[in-house]
Amino acid sequence: MKILWITNTIFPEPSKALGIAAPVVGGWMYGLANQIATTENIQLAVAATYTGSELKIFDIDGVTYYLLPGHATTHYLKSHEPLWQQICNEFQPNVIHIHGTEYAHGLACMRACPLLNYVVSIQGLVSVIARHYYAGLSFSDLLKSITFRDIIRFDTLFQAKKKFVNHGVFEKEYIQKTMHVIGRTNWDYAHTKTINKAVNYHFCNETLRDSFYNSQKWSITNKTELTIFLSQASYPIKGLHQVLKAVAILKNDFPNIKVKIAGGNIINIASLMDKIKLGGYGAYIKRLIKQLKLHEQVQFTGALTENQMVTEYLSAHLFICPSSIENSPNSLGEAQLLGVPSIASYVGGIPDMITHNVTGLLYRFEEVEMLAEHIRNLFTNTTLALCLSKNGIHAAQKRHHQINSLQQMINIYNSIIQ
Repeated sequence: MKILWITNTIFPEPSKALGIAAPVVGGWMYGLANQIATTENIQLAVAATYTGSELKIFDIDGVTYYLLPGHATTHYLKSHEPLWQQICNEFQPNVIHIHGTEYAHGLACMRACPLLNYVVSIQGLVSVIARHYYAGLSFSDLLKSITFRDIIRFDTLFQAKKKFVNHGVFEKEYIQKTMHVIGRTNWDYAHTKTINKAVNYHFCNETLRDSFYNSQKWSITNKTELTIFLSQASYPIKGLHQVLKAVAILKNDFPNIKVKIAGGNIINIASLMDKIKLGGYGAYIKRLIKQLKLHEQVQFTGALTENQMVTEYLSAHLFICPSSIENSPNSLGEAQLLGVPSIASYVGGIPDMITHNVTGLLYRFEEVEMLAEHIRNLFTNTTLALCLSKNGIHAAQKRHHQINSLQQMINIYNSIIQ
């Protein structure tokens, strides 16, 4: 059986062959790819785009990698179509598995080779996410947050939402053109069936990054007291502003409360160049921190490796996934797998991952007061924190079981071929 994956990120192996830095995202795919590639009677190829000018082909550790010229964007490149015909003629895939629907290069394959077997994995659904992009920010907030960088790059928060809307046009075509999708929540089932009621929906949970299975678990005695960890906060959907509002409510009762956010410092203005690079959401967050007097409470960690992420999870008192919309965020799965007591907004597919008061705590995205109360409970109630930790581990180990997920995926491929 020959399986061709189409992904939005270049895998580490071809990145090394090209002499470029491997991406820090997409790590969950690498372990599953390795498992599939080493499964008897399966041959795997992985295709992505890169910034070069010609088709690159690498055979590394039993996997064939195809890199198409032209960086992955919302722009449809007609030039990709003959390249996909060449790739498919050479590799002869039984199934083409498209991971995500954000970019158009996979759609070029579907248009160029329409008679092949396709299955599309639903990550998020950008056509739906676009509705929630502003995440409660008012029109006034959006206007006040326009920066020099936004104007020069034509990339205000208004235009950023428009990009999601544009992504969504291609996304709907992906789902309308395929006979098969892979999902994992009631939320993505409802939306994909709305777009294409005839599509065959296959359930398969995701495998997480290897380090999160092999790591030690969270400990109530080794945590950093009163520290909240967020896995990212680069744009409004991720809900950092809601967490800051909740922290402001708690600050007097917990003066040492701290919010640590993985990723680059979106509010940094240390140099003139930093000021020029400041984006709209960063400007809004910077203004909110000043308004709420939270300068001592907020820390951005910078980009983190997989192992560094594990360290940050384990050192936190609790983890929050405060998004305005999500499908099933891997960050929440990782936190639960490590046993970090977790709070999440009741949106999208998150209710499929958390049973309230059993494996985590849920609140409405708008209700920062409820978020503050949940944080307070986990800060003060050791019994609750330990209960959520233990139950979260059990739920995540079952949901993200590596062998089960691998077998589910292989069964899906076989059913599509048959």
